[in-house]
Amino acid sequence: MSAAEDGKAGAETRRAFRMPPILVMVARRLAIGVVTLFVVSLIIFFGVELLPGDFAAAVLGQSGTPETVAALRSRLGLDVPAHIRYLNWLGGLLQGDLGYSLSGEIRIADILGTRLFNTMFLAGYAAVIAVPLAVGLGIVAALYRNSILDRVISTATLGAISFPEFFVSYVLVLVFAIELGWFPSLSQVSAGMGFGERLYVLFLPAITLTMCTTAHMMRMTRAAIINLLSTPYIEMVRLKGITPWRVVVQHALPNALAPIINVIAVNIAYLIVGVVLVEVVFVYPGLGQLLVDSVSKRDLPVVQVASMIFAAAYILLNLLADVLSIVSNPRLLHPR
Repeated sequence: MSAAEDGKAGAETRRAFRMPPILVMVARRLAIGVVTLFVVSLIIFFGVELLPGDFAAAVLGQSGTPETVAALRSRLGLDVPAHIRYLNWLGGLLQGDLGYSLSGEIRIADILGTRLFNTMFLAGYAAVIAVPLAVGLGIVAALYRNSILDRVISTATLGAISFPEFFVSYVLVLVFAIELGWFPSLSQVSAGMGFGERLYVLFLPAITLTMCTTAHMMRMTRAAIINLLSTPYIEMVRLKGITPWRVVVQHALPNALAPIINVIAVNIAYLIVGVVLVEVVFVYPGLGQLLVDSVSKRDLPVVQVASMIFAAAYILLNLLADVLSIVSNPRLLHPR
C-alpha cells in the first residue's frame, strides 16, 4: 500500500472515530462544570469553617468544661486540621458517602431523602405554573407590543419581581390565609398526604415562586419574538396572509427557542436554589429549611452537603440549557 493510500486510510479512520460536535460540546461543558463544582466545594467547605461558634461548645452549653468540649470535638473529628477534613469529606462525596450529621450522628443521606423530594416537588410545581404562564404572556405582549395590554403585562410582572420573596410570601399569607381563609398559612406535609392535598397545601409558596420568576421568562420571550418579527422570513410569511397568531406561534416562536430555553433553565435553577426563604416563611420541610436549621445548630456537615446539592443542581441545569439551546438551534455549534 502506498503512502498516499495509508494517509487516506488514516484520515478515514480519524473521521470514523471523531465525536459528533454536540458530544464534544457536552464533554467540554461537563469538564467546566466539574472544575466549577470543585472550586465551589472549596468555597463551601472553608466558608462554613469560618462561621463563628463551636458545635461542641454549643451542644454542651454552660455545663461543658474544656475537657468535655475537647473530648466531644475529638469524638466528632473536629480536632483534625481543616484541610485533612476537606480531603476526607471530598473523598466521601466522590464515593457517595455523605457522612453523618453532628446532631444525633444520623446519616445525612437519611435526612436528605424526604427533604430533597419536598424541595424538588415545590420547584416542579412552581415551574409547571410559571413556564407556560410566562411564555404565554410573552407571546401576547409581543403580538400586541406597545399597546395597553403590553404595558399592563410588563408592569405587573416587573412589579411582582421587584419585591423580595419573603415580602410576597407574607402578603399572600395575609390575604389568602388570614383574611380570606382559602389556603393554609403553613405548608405542613406528611408522607401519607395525597397528591391533590399536597398541591393545595403548597399553592401559596408555589405562587410566590411563580411571581418571582415569571418576569424574566416573559420579557425574554417577548424580546426574542419581537426580534424575529422584523426578519425577512417572517415578513414573507405575513405576505401569505397567515393570521398574526399563527405567524408568532408556528414560525417565530420555534426560531426563538434558544434564548427562551436558556432563561427558562436559569429560572428553574433559581426555583431549586432560591426556595430557602420561601420554605422558611411557610415552614415547609424542604432542603432550604434544613439548611437554615443546620446553620443555626452549627451542624456543618449537613450545611456543606445541602450547599453542594444546590450548587450541583444549578450547574447541571445550566449545562442542560446549553445543550437544549444548541439542539433547538444547531447554528450555535458554529459561531462566527
